[in-house]
Amino acid sequence: MAGRWVDVGEASRELGISSDAVRKRVARGSLESTRQDGNVLVWLDESRTEAGREAQVEEDGALVEALRDQVTYLKEQLDIRTEELREHRRLLAGLIERVPELEAPAGEPASSQTHEDAARVTPRNGEWVSTTPVDREPQNGSEGVREPWYRRWFGG
Repeated sequence: MAGRWVDVGEASRELGISSDAVRKRVARGSLESTRQDGNVLVWLDESRTEAGREAQVEEDGALVEALRDQVTYLKEQLDIRTEELREHRRLLAGLIERVPELEAPAGEPASSQTHEDAARVTPRNGEWVSTTPVDREPQNGSEGVREPWYRRWFGG
């Protein structure tokens, strides 16, 4: 912390306050002081003087500008990630639509269900909605009890 020792009169001029106000601040301890040869000397750091405040404003201006640059960069990055997310959602929706078209891999027993019987979800108005009809009769022989979709889909 850069500063210098000055007498009460010079401190009052530098700070733009009266000598009594400087003495009160010394008494309260808000200004550091010492006695030398019967005189009270006050420590003024550069941030309290007019020149120090101007330098502080310049430093703050540079800091604000750096922060603005950083915010601009982060906004650009956010826009890029938002666009990537939109593309991923579009691709995922396309893949989900194709799931019923896919056949069981060779060598595995085919399910007794048709693709139309499998549970389907599709994006609708920004949400994933099941498009499986709910008014069909259960196919497992039990009356009124419907097997969960994951058991119908994966078996078991």
